[in-house]
Amino acid sequence: MNIRSVIDKEKLVHSNFLDWHKNLRILLKQEKRDYVLETPIPNEPTPTPKVLYDAWLKHVDIFIDVSCLMLAIMIPDLQQDLKVFTAFDMIEHLKQMFGQQARTEMFDTVRSLYGCKMEETENVSTNVLKMKSYMD
Repeated sequence: MNIRSVIDKEKLVHSNFLDWHKNLRILLKQEKRDYVLETPIPNEPTPTPKVLYDAWLKHVDIFIDVSCLMLAIMIPDLQQDLKVFTAFDMIEHLKQMFGQQARTEMFDTVRSLYGCKMEETENVSTNVLKMKSYMD
């Protein structure tokens, strides 16, 4: 199964940050690269010992790969704004941009879902569909 195809279908726009972030984390977890969203690139070590330096270079390559993936699954105006960021800095910046909006949207949706009460004359399937629309 190609999990990247799942996330390629949903590019980040200004209103879907929560879903986009959740899907990105799933993809990176599957590829064992989710740590790049939680930690910045470490400082460059001295070239000796070579083993440590090579490990750092590999780590930087992974950060670059994830940054490119993140940019590829965004709309062009966000790509333009975020192209200079590393993966960690990009996700932190996106959280600042969309975090409050996403929390407010989630709160409103949950409040609407909990407020769903079936009227005595209402059909069960109609009520279930209404609740499902809030879940989606």
